[in-house]
Amino acid sequence: MIKGLYEAHLPVRSLDISIPFYEKLGLTMAWRDADTAFFWIEKGISWIGLWEGEEHKTPYHPSLRHIAFRTSYEEMKQSLHWLASIGVNAVPFGRRSTVEPFVRPNQGNASVYFDDPDGNSLELMCFVDVPEALRHITDKLSIQEWETLLESSAQK
Repeated sequence: MIKGLYEAHLPVRSLDISIPFYEKLGLTMAWRDADTAFFWIEKGISWIGLWEGEEHKTPYHPSLRHIAFRTSYEEMKQSLHWLASIGVNAVPFGRRSTVEPFVRPNQGNASVYFDDPDGNSLELMCFVDVPEALRHITDKLSIQEWETLLESSAQK
């Protein structure tokens, strides 16, 4: 029945500030009215709605005001450079002190985080092929640590 994500929504203080930010990410506007703008994530498949209003003051929590955009593993390795090239700063995730992308072997994914102008948490995320022998690892590993681990496990 469920085929994928159709839409997600975020609160913003000003569409005039948020629209250029989301365009900078490469998203294409689907439509806009006085207090709402929708951007295609994948044209004709999924979009994100930005809603201007006081709701942008809602405190951040991972279950609120967060969206993860899918990317590839190869693009993830270049994500800090790409974000910097469009003037966006990555932010640490949780208790991490570094902003670099990291791999979650037990979940089979990798992430890097950044915020929009209203403090909504945005994430680039990709699937990662994890050998069964490494699926037990719950640590968050940098891309370099992950690739070193993969090389050493392949040599065994």
